Amino acid sequence: MKAKIPYIRWWIVGLLFVASMLNYVDRQVLSQLKTTIQSHLNFDDIEYGNIVNAFLIAYGIAYLVSGRLTDWLGTRASMVLFISWWSISNILHCFAKSAMSLGFFRVLLGLGEAGNYTVGPKVVAEWFPAKERALAIGVYTLGAAIGAAVAPPLIIFLKDFHSWQAAFVLTGAVGLLWVFPWMWLYRKPTEHPRITDEERELVLAENAREAAPAEEAAPILTERQRWGAVLGRSDVWALTLGRLITDPLWYFMLFWLVGYMQKAKGMSESQTKIVWVVFIAADVGILLGGWLSGLFIKLGQIPQGARMLVMLGCAAVVPLSPVVNMIDGLWPMLALLMVIALVHQGWVVNLSAIVVDRVPKHLIGTAFGVVAAGSTFGGMLMNELVKRLAKADRYDLWFVVMAFLHPVAWLILWAFRVHREPKPEVAVGRGFEVASPAKAVHA
Repeated sequence: MKAKIPYIRWWIVGLLFVASMLNYVDRQVLSQLKTTIQSHLNFDDIEYGNIVNAFLIAYGIAYLVSGRLTDWLGTRASMVLFISWWSISNILHCFAKSAMSLGFFRVLLGLGEAGNYTVGPKVVAEWFPAKERALAIGVYTLGAAIGAAVAPPLIIFLKDFHSWQAAFVLTGAVGLLWVFPWMWLYRKPTEHPRITDEERELVLAENAREAAPAEEAAPILTERQRWGAVLGRSDVWALTLGRLITDPLWYFMLFWLVGYMQKAKGMSESQTKIVWVVFIAADVGILLGGWLSGLFIKLGQIPQGARMLVMLGCAAVVPLSPVVNMIDGLWPMLALLMVIALVHQGWVVNLSAIVVDRVPKHLIGTAFGVVAAGSTFGGMLMNELVKRLAKADRYDLWFVVMAFLHPVAWLILWAFRVHREPKPEVAVGRGFEVASPAKAVHA
């Protein structure tokens, strides 16, 4: 008999935390070494913006595909596929000889990286009760923010130690090593030989409580019916729109904040290592946002209402954004950016938890792919605007736009009533009905 691992669900989330950290380190290499790579490969900010968009287009399309792949292959196999793909793609960046070839490798990276965020919610749905889900999502999402915080000093170190190419090769290689512990540790709760009896009872009891006829009928859904079930849900569209409107703030911090600090604030590439403090604040926001909504649930709030209450507080802070560009001192500016990053990530972790709360388990990968694709396309819109503002040295206008994103998105989500418990017919998937597990599912 194999030794039992207490709290194995949290060890699994720990591996997702590391994967998310690697995911963000890999995507940050280009933005952190933007000036060096631009000089080496001879391209300007407009071309840089086009390279970022190439990544985002691939990333958005991949969300739709990877969500379906996650539901089809299962969490264990799909995660191996995704992290292997993006790690190898990251390594290939060292062979870039022009903006075009660099853009091609960014496309490959984007096609792989999206899968990390369709696997994660499905893992949480399989392993966690409702009261722990926001915190579990917060923990693995925290890995992304930690990765973004670690990336600046790490990448500059690797570049100074050897070359900009080495930064891509070494960070990608670590992702390939991650596959081995994942293959050893991960199984579904019903199949895992190392889960304790207490934890199995907790997880299976939650799954039984949430089970619906649609869950039993899931294997006979055709592709058309599956997509119809997801795309026919108004809450999926509302949550997609919520990510599309608000995530441009985060993509700006990932892809343009270093460039902003260099161009608008006169900092050198080496000096911009300090942006790690912004991403550390984002880490706090992830944990705090998940913890707060969990606390409100324990106090009697329904899960979706608790999430929306936390998101309202976050949306009230983001309108401070235009002040960032008005501040001359480095640390006061960074302090405000830290606050904005904190509340944004608190917002995201709770919006993600609403998806898990409302969508049936057998549709979560596909649904989350749709919602996250909205995030990516919002990033593309931001990128098209900011690359032109950067060329005209008008970053100040972007900070004004940022001020309105979260309040508008919160009102849209409220109007679509995602703060309410779904009706039984919605909970099993709008767009089809189930008479019994033995009967066909009709679109």
